[in-house]
Amino acid sequence: MADFGIKAGENVLLVWDQPSTPTTLKQLAEELGTIVGSDGKVSVENVERLLLSSHLASTFDCVVSCVLADSSTVHSSETLAELARILKPGGKLILDEAVTGAEVQSVRTSANLISTLKLSGFTSVAEISKAELSPEALSAYRTATGYQGNTLCRIRISAFKPNFEVGSSSQIKLSFGSKTPKPAEKPALDPNTVKMWMLSANDMNDDDLDLVDSDALLDEEDFKKPDPSSLTVPTCGEGAGKKKKACKNCTCGLAEELEEESKGKEKTNLPKSACGSCYLGDAFRCASCPYLGMPAFKPGEKILLDKTTLTDA
Repeated sequence: MADFGIKAGENVLLVWDQPSTPTTLKQLAEELGTIVGSDGKVSVENVERLLLSSHLASTFDCVVSCVLADSSTVHSSETLAELARILKPGGKLILDEAVTGAEVQSVRTSANLISTLKLSGFTSVAEISKAELSPEALSAYRTATGYQGNTLCRIRISAFKPNFEVGSSSQIKLSFGSKTPKPAEKPALDPNTVKMWMLSANDMNDDDLDLVDSDALLDEEDFKKPDPSSLTVPTCGEGAGKKKKACKNCTCGLAEELEEESKGKEKTNLPKSACGSCYLGDAFRCASCPYLGMPAFKPGEKILLDKTTLTDA
C-alpha cells in the first residue's frame, strides 16, 4: 500500500466493481483501515452506485478506484467528475484501468485516459505503473466491453484535485508601480531649430520669396457654367437598344430626370372622365359611372377600383 500514499487519520473511499470477489475486497479494505488508524475512516462504494450515493462534497482525502486485479471498469466522464466533487481540495485519486495501444470504440489509450482526467478537473495526472492483465481479468474485461483484441494492458494513474473549491474566489492585488514623475521644466530647444521654423512678417516681403497668386491659377474657361448635358456620363443608358437607367448614387442628374419622366407618365395614365364631374361625388355622376359609391376625390388623383366594382361594371 506504499504506492497509494495514504496517511494516518485520512478519510479514504474504496471504489470497487464487478466481478471483484468479496474476499479480496474485504482484505484491501482492512489493509487501508490499518493505515488510516482509528482517527481515519475507510468507506466502500460500488462504482455503479457512485452517482446515486449521498456523499457530501469535499469529504475524502483519498479515493482508490478499481485497483483490484479482476476489475474491468471503464471510468466515464460522469464518474470522474463525481470523484472530483467528493474529494477534498488537494485530495488524491488512485485508479486502475485497462487501456490499449490503439484507440477503439470501447477502450481508451493511456493518453486519452489522462486527457479525460484533466478535463474532469484533475491536475498533476501521472502514470504510476503498467502491467499485463491476468487471464481472469482479460476475460471479464472482454465480457464487459466486447473488446476482443490482444493489446490490452493495465495502468495505474494518480491525480490530484486542485487546492481550491469549485466556485471559490480570491481577491487579486495588482501593483502597477510608481508612475514616472513629470519633469519640472520643459527641455530647452535649440535656437537654430526654432529659427528654422519661424516665419515673420518681414520674410513675407522678402524679394527672394516667389509667391503665386491663387486667382492667376484660373482662366476664363474655369468661370463658365458647364452645360448639364456635358455632365452626363456617356454610359448612363445612352445608345441604341438601351434603356436609360441611372447609376447607383447618381450625381449627374439623370436620376432626377427619369423621376420627372415617370411622374409625367403617371399623370397621362390616369383614367379620363367622360362627363368631367366624376370627382364631385355620386350626385354629379352618370348611372354607369364606375366611381358610384365612392367618396369625392381631387381632380387628377389616382383611384384604385376593387375587383367587385370592376365586375359589376
